[in-house]
Amino acid sequence: MQSNSECKDMIKIGKTNNLKVVKKVDFGLYLDGGESGEILLPKRYVDESMEVGDKLDVFIYCDSEDRLVATTEKPLIEVGEFGLLKAVEVNRVGAFMEWGLQKDLLVPFREQSQEIRVGGSYVVYAFLDNATKRIVGSTKLNKYVGNRIPRYSEGDTVDILAVHKTDLGYKVIVDNLFWGMIYNNDLFDPLSPGDRIPAYVKTVREDGKIDVTLRERGGERVFQLANRIMGYLRDTSGEMALSDSSSPEEIKAVFQCSKKDFKKALGYLYKKGKILIADGGVTLSPSDNRKKIIYLLFD
Repeated sequence: MQSNSECKDMIKIGKTNNLKVVKKVDFGLYLDGGESGEILLPKRYVDESMEVGDKLDVFIYCDSEDRLVATTEKPLIEVGEFGLLKAVEVNRVGAFMEWGLQKDLLVPFREQSQEIRVGGSYVVYAFLDNATKRIVGSTKLNKYVGNRIPRYSEGDTVDILAVHKTDLGYKVIVDNLFWGMIYNNDLFDPLSPGDRIPAYVKTVREDGKIDVTLRERGGERVFQLANRIMGYLRDTSGEMALSDSSSPEEIKAVFQCSKKDFKKALGYLYKKGKILIADGGVTLSPSDNRKKIIYLLFD
């Protein structure tokens, strides 16, 4: 096996790679790393179905002796990604975060925006350290967010990671690249740090930050109606006689909306797991009743 310093572009350290099995040995499998040489998949990650010639999805990192090694374990974050990680140890070199591999992720003191304490959870960015060629983490998020010009249009689909709550809503990281904000009136359910969900671009501000929403483009009317239905159910002990089989006149008398929009709103709530639909009417889902969730209504 070769040192990580000899690794070429073919192998991406800190990423999942699809590699071919070239040799079976007592202590594992060797995978074809191209110009990086053969890379060991240790025996503890090998099962009986794996044979020479198979292609495996493996995560590549460096062991304690700076050798490339493969694992079938899935880290919570890969290089270039952010995620909420729990601190499991702090020593003289920094904090070690649990990230789904046997080898914990080091966040050196120089990469800590605040003191990291054992048991605490922090949003961490994983990167390949140029000096040591090892995967390390950082909580200095501003170093790694917003360093490019966003090229989005209204309605584009993005992935967001919730970072922390503000008076206006939630500060988020968009596509592991940009700072964004989702405002309170665009939230249907509460968010927590580390939540990762799909969203839609609302607008790109002049400072490069992005306002996002959980609603598809043109879905404002249906979203507001869904909130009104939830409010109605809350006020009627979680039940209503109306359903998608009710007449347009019955629906309009209660919600002043078309049957088409009413059915869309019910469909939205059903997909979110908020309601149950039957011919006799609509009820809040058992989980929502059990948890006594308080829904914020934005009229």
